[in-house]
This record gives sequence, structure tokens and C-alpha cells, in this order.
Amino acid sequence: MQVFLELLVLLIMARAFGEGAERLRQPASAGELLAGIVLAVAAAAIGDAVPFARELVSSQALIYTADVAIFFLVYLAGIEMQPRRLARSAKKGFAVAVGGVAVPFAGGYALVSLYLADAEHARHLALLTGTVLSITAVPATVKVLEELGLLHSRFGETIVAAALFDDVLGLFLLAILLGVIQTGEIPGMLTLAAVAGKALVFFAVTIALGAHVYPHVSRGLGLMEAAALEFSALAMIGLAYGLFAEALGLHWILGAFMAGLFFESSRVGQRAYEEIKLIFTAISSGFLAPLFFISIGVR
Repeated sequence: MQVFLELLVLLIMARAFGEGAERLRQPASAGELLAGIVLAVAAAAIGDAVPFARELVSSQALIYTADVAIFFLVYLAGIEMQPRRLARSAKKGFAVAVGGVAVPFAGGYALVSLYLADAEHARHLALLTGTVLSITAVPATVKVLEELGLLHSRFGETIVAAALFDDVLGLFLLAILLGVIQTGEIPGMLTLAAVAGKALVFFAVTIALGAHVYPHVSRGLGLMEAAALEFSALAMIGLAYGLFAEALGLHWILGAFMAGLFFESSRVGQRAYEEIKLIFTAISSGFLAPLFFISIGVR
């Protein structure tokens, strides 16, 4: 029952602060983030007197729920996007991603080099800081765009495309960082080419499955007119794509997004599309997303 109590209190706080943010014409996620910060500050201030406050902050249930929330948020983003519209924004998205990686990386590297030049392993610290600053939070990006009604605009599509490219570019930065830490040298072209090759393999396989195999499976399930069965099948496909991405050294978020991307009404039928979208929206927006954002505030 302890887990249920923790989730109840966290959800009440997240929804209350989220509603307050919306009344101030801000995204609900901003209020949910603030709820996590308030909770963390309260736990630090009164944790000794009220142990339950610290239990909330370190709740394993919150950590696991946040991971599940990321899965559903990114999956839903894939369902709501369309491959052609995303492809239309790919060129601009890549340009934005390059800038969104290069500028924060250069700034973080320069900042550490300037103020911690005499520190031990200063070069490693500079690379680490630049890498951390250049990584984009795809689930948070998608949720905020959705709340502002911008997810389906050209602006939103470009940002989502950039966030996906950002994840792949982040792999190159991580490869460089690990290479410098382990060997003291920047990895060679062969190592970086291997990273690019894995990304290409992932997208080639998932696009081929989405375009040629996935629609037949979805239509077959749709004929059964069982929304629960369709939902289970989609969840399994998303998990399988995520594991495939992880096996190639990519982030499982890419797998969840690609699993949802080819679930289009033109491929699976309007009824199946609307039913599954409604289920994913209810689960993510109504329950999991608030807990995800309050977990970020807590951390």
C-alpha cells in the first residue's frame, strides 16, 4: 500500500500545480516540474521530522513510473506525427539539430576551459559539460509542444525532427567523450563510422517494417475489433523496437517513436487509429505524464 500512497500524493501534487500553471496560461508541465522542486525542497527542510517526505523524493515507484511515462509519451508522439510530414521537416530539423548541439557544446566546453583550466582532468570535464548541455529531452519537448497546440505545426514538426537527430548526434559526442577518457585520444573515423552505421541500420529496418510489414499486422488485428488486443500488440512492438535500438547502442526512445510513427489511419483504418490514439492519450496525459514531470523536478 505504500507504493499506492506515494503515487496518490505525487499525482495530486502534479495535477494541482499543473492546473495552477494552466490558469496562468502556462503549460501544465511547467507546474508539474515546479511541484517536484517544491517537494524536493520540502523533503530537505522537513525530512527529519516527516520521513514520508523523503520517501516521496526517493520513491522507486516514481522512478519506474517515469520510465514508463517516457515510453508512452514518445510512442504517442510517433502516433500523432506522420512519416511524410516528419520527412518534410527533416532537412530543417537536421540543421536545427546541428546548431542545437554545436552551440551548447561549444559554450559548455569554453566555460569549463575558462574557469576550471587548472582542474584535474580539465579536458575531460570540458567535454563532459559540453556533451551534457547539448542533449535534448525528447519527451519533454513533445509534451510541451502538444500542450501549446504546436505539435502539428511546421514549427513543432521541425523541433521534433531536430530532437530525434539530436539523439543520434549525441551518440557521436558520447563516443568521442568515452574515447578521450579511455585512451586520451579522439576516436578515429572507423569508430565514428560504426556509430553512424548502427543508426542507419536501425532506421532502415524500422522504416521497412513500418512501411511493408506493420500495416498488414495492424489490419489483421483491426479486423478482430478488439482495442485491448491492438493496444497489447502495439505495446509489444514498441518494446521490441526499443530493445532493437538498445542492442545497436542507440537510445530506446528512438524505438518507441518509430513504432508509433507508422501507425497511420491510412494504413490501419480510421477506427483503429482513433481508438488506440485515445487510449495512449488517456494513459500518458492523464496519469503518466504528470508523474514524469514531477520526477524531473524532484531530481
